[in-house]
Amino acid sequence: MITPYSISALILAYLCGSIPTAVWIGMAFYGVDVREYGSGNAGATNTFRVLGKKAGIPVMLIDILKGWTATNLAYFIGTSVTGGPHSNYISYQLALGIAAVMGHLFPVFAGFRGGKGIATLFGMVLAVNTSAALLCIIVFVIVLMITRYVSLSSIMGGFTYLTGVTFFYNKYTNDLIVIFGMCICLLILVTHQKNIERLLKGKESKVNLFKRKKVTNQA
Repeated sequence: MITPYSISALILAYLCGSIPTAVWIGMAFYGVDVREYGSGNAGATNTFRVLGKKAGIPVMLIDILKGWTATNLAYFIGTSVTGGPHSNYISYQLALGIAAVMGHLFPVFAGFRGGKGIATLFGMVLAVNTSAALLCIIVFVIVLMITRYVSLSSIMGGFTYLTGVTFFYNKYTNDLIVIFGMCICLLILVTHQKNIERLLKGKESKVNLFKRKKVTNQA
């Protein structure tokens, strides 16, 4: 049901997602706009690549919080707007989360030049299906520790979510969540096209998990 409250919530979710964490932290503490280095994206992955874990971890956590907070705006709006039935409520959660992801991709506060939305997308997943999201974390961390490729870890985490909601946590989900999982995989493939190309060529940058990396340009 479309109401002034639901429209306002969607706008608020978009604005929440638009907070350019990587840009603001990079400029405030390092005097660096991460969009001018590395892959040119204003996200956690490029922040890890350009500035190291001391900057990358806060950016990642805040970006996750953006997605989680925006999605959970549904709790504050209540069933009078979401329509009451659980399926309608889930639909509205997804709509709010997607608005936040779009805000991260095209942030109004940073000239519409954002990141790839993976951390914000994960925050959305965490709010919708916590169990499946935790499985994604485990896979992400394992792949990252083995390969040190954040991009590959994100891709594997995204496909793990679809696998989880389809086979392991389907008792707590519905067809809409499975379709959403498919959309996540498609979005990840689209936004990581260049990363996939570099991975196949062996040219993808690895994250240094233990030291601050010097700022360098990546073609």
